[in-house]
Amino acid sequence: MASKRTILDSTDEQLMQQVADGDLDAFGELVERHQQTAWRVALRLLGDPAEAEDAAQQAFLKIFEAAPRYRPTAAFRTYLYQVITRHCLDRLEKKKPIYTDSPPVIEDHTPGPAKDLEIKERRQVIHRALEELPERQRTAVVLFHFEELSYKEIADSMEISPKAVERLLGRGRLALACILSGAPTLKEI
Repeated sequence: MASKRTILDSTDEQLMQQVADGDLDAFGELVERHQQTAWRVALRLLGDPAEAEDAAQQAFLKIFEAAPRYRPTAAFRTYLYQVITRHCLDRLEKKKPIYTDSPPVIEDHTPGPAKDLEIKERRQVIHRALEELPERQRTAVVLFHFEELSYKEIADSMEISPKAVERLLGRGRLALACILSGAPTLKEI
């Protein structure tokens, strides 16, 4: 087992190699570093906080089980996005997602209840608009605009080409613009 100092100084890829060698502390550090990111992606794809938490845990379990086969051909972060995205899409295929009327409240430290209400309403509108997108478009939009991944990272995560990501984002943005403006979408025409 590596010392706590060594673990903290290790890159994610090095930690995965240590996990492959049976180091549970290294796995704990990976989870600590990336659990919020995994949960945020899962929440935006699944739309339910409890489902997102379960999906993030399942993704980390899959990563742990696959550690002996892990090869650092890409950044660990890309690998994590690939695992969590695939897991969430599998969940969505197996059953319809549970949508809530209100997204989880995210603390906003800006002063004033009016501003808080405005931000909360904007988040709800965006959340509802995202729910109307097809799964693959929603995934591309979430990973690009909310997680700030590059086209290449999204392509690797979704196992498609960067050109396909570009097309998904273009269609997703157009659909979101129609939904948010109240204009008919291509499906409605």
